[in-house]
Amino acid sequence: MHRRTLLAATLALPAVARAQSGTQSGAPLRLVVPFAPGGTSDILARLLQGPLAAELGQPVVVENRSGANGNLGAELVARAAGDGTALLLTDAGALATAPALFPRLPFDALRDLRPVQMLGYSPYLLVVNPAVPAADARALEALARRSPDSINIATSGVGAANHLVPLLLAKHWGVTLTTVPYRGGAAALTAVAGGEAQVLVNGAAATLPFARDGRLRAVATSRAGSRLPALPDVPTFDELGWPAGGSGTFQGILAPAATPPETVARLSAALDRAHLADPVIARRYDQLATERSSMGPAAFAAWLAREAEQWGRVVRENRITAE
Repeated sequence: MHRRTLLAATLALPAVARAQSGTQSGAPLRLVVPFAPGGTSDILARLLQGPLAAELGQPVVVENRSGANGNLGAELVARAAGDGTALLLTDAGALATAPALFPRLPFDALRDLRPVQMLGYSPYLLVVNPAVPAADARALEALARRSPDSINIATSGVGAANHLVPLLLAKHWGVTLTTVPYRGGAAALTAVAGGEAQVLVNGAAATLPFARDGRLRAVATSRAGSRLPALPDVPTFDELGWPAGGSGTFQGILAPAATPPETVARLSAALDRAHLADPVIARRYDQLATERSSMGPAAFAAWLAREAEQWGRVVRENRITAE
């Protein structure tokens, strides 16, 4: 999931566009999050809920539908009417790996969902339980080489991006590490903070509060180019010579494939205004170590196709199956 440059630009549309932005039926918009509450997607959905409702002129309801690595919620939206009343807010990387992980999915993630807007990028934090005898990244690498059986890596599900990245790290270190799937990133965070597992690679937006208050120790970040401003003493994967630099959670919104292009364009513009122009949201994104994006429908669709090819190859090479 190599980071692409995410350009932020506020779209200014006439006021009449806002007046026409609600659905004809006036039905609430269901913003489906296919993971349990508390993860990165859920945090962003609830952050956007109010501003998006104001932009669209209709209620927005956040609906958590977790299960099957995000596929239950994704299928719900893929099967919904294309009338702008059901949208999916998810880690787009989960969709990118779905075709390789779930060859018998009842829907096609690339065909049955239409990208609307990329919201932002949050790099991964590699964190450990404070009891792990590894004060920094090099110490963790040494511990993994010396005693791989002492490390269990929590993940948000089999084949999730935060499952694939540790596999790449372990391969680079020349070891085999045990991964333990949980039902979403929030559950994985809780497991590592409680000592049930020792290590986690997870989105900075959800993980940073745990690192700040000492429940977890941050030892590395996948951010490309420079260190996280919130954690200036924590080195990047690139600095360490590790693979998967630039990986992370790429949060995006998708609609049913049947949604007309003009509706997609309207929703994309409303989302741009909701999350790019609001200074309160801007500050919150900074606090969550998330970079805002204005990647629109066409660029998002091209990105998703590239990611599916890249990470599908990692899934196949490691013979990972979630079925």
